[in-house]
Amino acid sequence: MQEAVRAENLLIEYKTKGDSAIKEKIVKIYVPLVKHIAARLAINLPPSVDYDDLVSAGVIGLLQAIDRYDVEKGVKFETFAYMRIKGAMLDELRKLNWIPQKAMEKAKILQQAYSELEQELEGNVKDEDICRKLNITMDELQQTYRELAATNLVSLEEVLSVVAEEDERPERYVEKEELKRLLGDAIEKLPSKEKLVIALYYYEGLNLKEISAVLNLSPARVSQLHTKAIMRLRGSLSRKKAYFRN
Repeated sequence: MQEAVRAENLLIEYKTKGDSAIKEKIVKIYVPLVKHIAARLAINLPPSVDYDDLVSAGVIGLLQAIDRYDVEKGVKFETFAYMRIKGAMLDELRKLNWIPQKAMEKAKILQQAYSELEQELEGNVKDEDICRKLNITMDELQQTYRELAATNLVSLEEVLSVVAEEDERPERYVEKEELKRLLGDAIEKLPSKEKLVIALYYYEGLNLKEISAVLNLSPARVSQLHTKAIMRLRGSLSRKKAYFRN
């Protein structure tokens, strides 16, 4: 708590003086946050993706957050910085282009299936419905879930980063408020375990291993619940496709 207050005071001082030495002090305070975010992202990434590269990208995001933060808006800096840091890391992952094309195609097909079935079945989509829609077996569907979880391809971060971003344009504000409403409605309609995984991961900051301990489930099962939840949410929000970068 004291560290957070100190950081806020340093931010005010930096905005007033523009002293790079003050900026360095702020960075030192929030480097643990950068490492925490990188560690959470790295859980499902292959060995070819270097953890230190994610941290470096996150520090760049942190520096941008410090420069762009508006003290007078009343938003906590840590909340603002979290999305900037995570966004910079996701940008780095996109540059690496390590995600197999086949996995990306499967994700798009699965998301489209969820989107269409969400409308047809009014949100009550089961694995059996997906199997019938795509004409695949249950084993094939479970394998797809595992593949997508392993790539870290399915994530709600991009939606959350849009909700958190700063943009003064009135039309953008209206769009963001509508997205918040749609996202809240979609999360509320998730099956109970999937909703809990989303809450613990994105809002409480737990990683998949910690969630598995809380729910007494295997990490693989938690990862599957996460993948299914994200597919449902992205399917529900598909009419807002402009917000998603594929």
